[in-house]
Amino acid sequence: MTAGPLPGDPPGGRRAALVWGVGTLVYLVAVVHRTSLGVAGIDAAARFHIGASALSSFSILQVLVYAGMQIPVGLMVDSLGTKKVLMLGAVLFTLGQGAFALSHSYGTALAARAVLGCGDAMTFVSVLRLGSRWFPARRGPMVAQGAALFGVAGNLVSTVALSRVLHSAGWTPTFLGTAIGGAFVLVLVALLLQDHPDGHVPTPVEHVGTAYVRRQIADAWREPGTRLGMWTHFTTQFSGMVFLLLWGMPFLVEDQGMSRGAAGSLLTLVVLANMVFGMVFGQLIARHHGARMPLTLGVVGATAAAWAAVLAWPGGRDPLWLLVVLCVVLGACGPGSMIGFDFARPANPPERFGTASGIVNIGGFTASMVTLLAIGLLLDATGDDYRVAWSSVFVLQFVGTVQILRLRRRTARLERERVAVSRVESVHRSHASAGPPGLPHRPAAD
Repeated sequence: MTAGPLPGDPPGGRRAALVWGVGTLVYLVAVVHRTSLGVAGIDAAARFHIGASALSSFSILQVLVYAGMQIPVGLMVDSLGTKKVLMLGAVLFTLGQGAFALSHSYGTALAARAVLGCGDAMTFVSVLRLGSRWFPARRGPMVAQGAALFGVAGNLVSTVALSRVLHSAGWTPTFLGTAIGGAFVLVLVALLLQDHPDGHVPTPVEHVGTAYVRRQIADAWREPGTRLGMWTHFTTQFSGMVFLLLWGMPFLVEDQGMSRGAAGSLLTLVVLANMVFGMVFGQLIARHHGARMPLTLGVVGATAAAWAAVLAWPGGRDPLWLLVVLCVVLGACGPGSMIGFDFARPANPPERFGTASGIVNIGGFTASMVTLLAIGLLLDATGDDYRVAWSSVFVLQFVGTVQILRLRRRTARLERERVAVSRVESVHRSHASAGPPGLPHRPAAD
């Protein structure tokens, strides 16, 4: 069933699309910066004279900073508004990418990726909050998946355009060029972005202090829907994220014997599949809210099955068709993780959605960080045995699936109770606005 409009819903429309489009463009550029190392991992190892563990440290630190910033960013968005947080994020990821372009030492480059991760962390939660302020609640799943599609487009820029530019123009011009894109979107945010529509001013935060922070985090965490959203994000996102962020290209080139061009094509396939799944999932969930859990478990099961088939294939190297299947399935990981926000959204009031989104977003990036580290350590320990290293994904999938199954029934029960209460309150409001029976309704005097 499609949800109807709720009292106080923002109107949406062209102005909303323009403002939201600016926000999602910032997210697109942030994802270009985030995933640029995914096509440059081999070049980075040669430039900084490092091995697999040190190479994975780039992405681990970046993801660690990203995950660690999610709750602070959620609190910032709830208290300061979207525009200020997005502008700060654009400044930081632009500076980080510029410094990474000019780095010649491992330590300097590592610090640059940390600054980049800090700025990147401020984008997605801000865009989700922007969508919830400008579009009706019933558009929530489509808005969230639409924002994710912009991220996929950023990934596509990295896998298609950036990899070619890197091998023709070189390291410094390539990364400096992407940093210029960050400066461009910063100007757009300053000129065009507005936190909320006219006439839909959110309830002001009276006091932002330690007590407020503790209350926001505690209230959001207390909701089973928030925790279910976090574990959904944890279990679905990390496999595809790690593949695109760092270890997909080395796995395909060094373990599967593919050329860089062919490996880049498979990475592009992951991104394209991501776009298709995102549109399909968004439509399904917007029309049938009950599809969230079957889609979540379906993504987890399909991902586990695809990796099991690839890693267990006899003879060392997998057939191309199986690698294609793997990449298509990995394309569902990003859209699957967005379902986590659809579990958290109805469980939290609008003034707490930024904080709840930050908690959800921690899930997948924590799992990604652990997997990046595990693969790097296992590669060094086993002499670059990618099959052993990638087997670490099954451990995290098992942990996450147990938590999803544990929380799903309680979350569903509380959602049903909230819907029933909302309907009763809506009926009472409509009766109150109609006035006493037999008397015409008059608007209140000024």
